[in-house]
Amino acid sequence: MEEASAVIDQTGGPPSWPCVAIERRHKDSLVEQIVAAISSMVGSRELRVGTKMPSVRQFAKCNGVSTFTVVESYDRLVTLGLLSSRRGSGYFVARQDVPATLLQAAPSAAPLAIDALTPELYSGVSEALPVGAGWLPPEWYGEDTILDAVRQAMKIPANRLRGYGHPLGFPTLRQHMAATLGDELFPVEAEQILLTHGATHAFDLILRTLTKPGDTVLVEDPGYSNLLSLIRHHGCIAVGIPRGENGLDLDLLAQQAALTQPKLMFVNTVLQNPLGTSLSAAQAHRLLALAEQFDFWLVEDDIYRELAPRGEASLAAMDGLRRVIRVGSFSKTLSPVLRVGSISASSSLIPELLRVKMLTGLTTSEINERAVYHAITARPYKRMVDKLVTQLDAGRERAMASLRDVGMTLLARPRGGMFVSAGWHDVPSPAWNGKVIADLALKHGILLSPCDFFMLRAPETIWFRFNVAYADHPQLLNFLKLICRQ
Repeated sequence: MEEASAVIDQTGGPPSWPCVAIERRHKDSLVEQIVAAISSMVGSRELRVGTKMPSVRQFAKCNGVSTFTVVESYDRLVTLGLLSSRRGSGYFVARQDVPATLLQAAPSAAPLAIDALTPELYSGVSEALPVGAGWLPPEWYGEDTILDAVRQAMKIPANRLRGYGHPLGFPTLRQHMAATLGDELFPVEAEQILLTHGATHAFDLILRTLTKPGDTVLVEDPGYSNLLSLIRHHGCIAVGIPRGENGLDLDLLAQQAALTQPKLMFVNTVLQNPLGTSLSAAQAHRLLALAEQFDFWLVEDDIYRELAPRGEASLAAMDGLRRVIRVGSFSKTLSPVLRVGSISASSSLIPELLRVKMLTGLTTSEINERAVYHAITARPYKRMVDKLVTQLDAGRERAMASLRDVGMTLLARPRGGMFVSAGWHDVPSPAWNGKVIADLALKHGILLSPCDFFMLRAPETIWFRFNVAYADHPQLLNFLKLICRQ
């Protein structure tokens, strides 16, 4: 049993209440023990209505616990109605009676930790507010168009049920994609397009095909969190190239390429995740020149292009798929549940990528690919994407204004898309980092994606990637205000 004297001064005089007993190995969490102890004191009238509680820092110091443990405890007691919070004044005892039924209704502890592969960030079934998720509310997509496409896909001819589907992917979809890419970006043949089970599957196939353990892979820092984990999983060495408001640090990239002889580099040319920025044409040209000079592949993660303004730089269009491998996806304009991505590459590289695809999974789902084909060729599709972009633009403006209102600073002003990244220059508490705050948010029913997920370097500040569909939600803003007060 570890005890520390707690201080509640009811009269302005010396401490006058019994210490809180905290047992570190107890089956109940520290929060549950603190809530139970204070509830008991209120019920036994050791703490009278109107008593001012110690500040969060006072309580944490005196009881040998962290400030976020105290924040959670006080917040739970406010929820129970036992304490009240007065802006600028602190916390006070609000009631004397503590019905047993009320105590039993105290919220149970939520999952205590979150990481970049936490299933709730991807499942879409969690009850937590998905502020850090990479998918949008279903109503933002064209639900009727998507559901109709799925129904059409289910009418697959009976003779197509005998095989696995074409290893490259549904031919009609690939032909349509080749025609669309030819009209909008660069000429490509259907045989140069390999369909995948989403963009992450595409990244995996590329790493399996072009790298071996110990190879160096360049990535943007900050960059896509799953990609960093995937590179490490393949035994490769990820080297981060800083990316900020003005794009990539290409001078550092040149230095690192000379030192490490990378096999490839992954880059989000347009609407980078998590910053939402796009490379200029000048930066894209220099990046291609560096790839040529140091002989490495460029993997262009291009999954957000349909959400971007027309005319943004395209590495694949500039290069003609000589040294660039383009990865696409329909998850951001249709629905992530369909899981259809693509690789566009040179005719010489596609056969080896196809061989690896067949070794690891034979083919991809023709039904999913048929559904995508029916959706993107339907008459409402273009209007649906235009409406989605309009919603994202409005949501992004609301998000940026709301985050500024609670004292956060943008890392960069996005050029479009679904993410805004923002944080604090002054850390709320020296003991905190992005991961600690995300774990606390999870207890409050909020899923956050902290800076730690996206960076190879140690973050200099605390920041988060916010999904613009949820970033102005009162539940989130109240939580961020609570953090800022500490």
